[in-house]
Amino acid sequence: MIQSFEGDPKQLSPLVLAYVGDAVFELYIRTQLAAQRARVQALHKAAVQYVRAKSQAEIVHAWEPLLTEEEKEVVRRGRNARSTAPKSASVIEYKYSTGFEALLGYLYLSRREERLLELLSHVQVDLRD
Repeated sequence: MIQSFEGDPKQLSPLVLAYVGDAVFELYIRTQLAAQRARVQALHKAAVQYVRAKSQAEIVHAWEPLLTEEEKEVVRRGRNARSTAPKSASVIEYKYSTGFEALLGYLYLSRREERLLELLSHVQVDLRD
């Protein structure tokens, strides 16, 4: 992955971490789906199912037993950040999805690609109906 961040990710706001994490997750999902050789419309439809708040909240809940205390703290900070949930998600789902994205952004900016990919490997990516 491409990285040029030269700071301490712990000093960034959780919403900035989530902003980066959103892009990291989107790229991961799109890359996994691209290997399945389908039409772009089908790839996009499947990707949307993974990157929506409800799915991300489910993923971070499933990861809880796998997370270190430091990672749980990043999720908590992201979950508690002030943000406004879209109409397509419940407030709780949106808060957990923000925590999920903050964790991905934190791991990416901390250059912990091995750990990032270890966690992401638990997400089974396929073309959903």
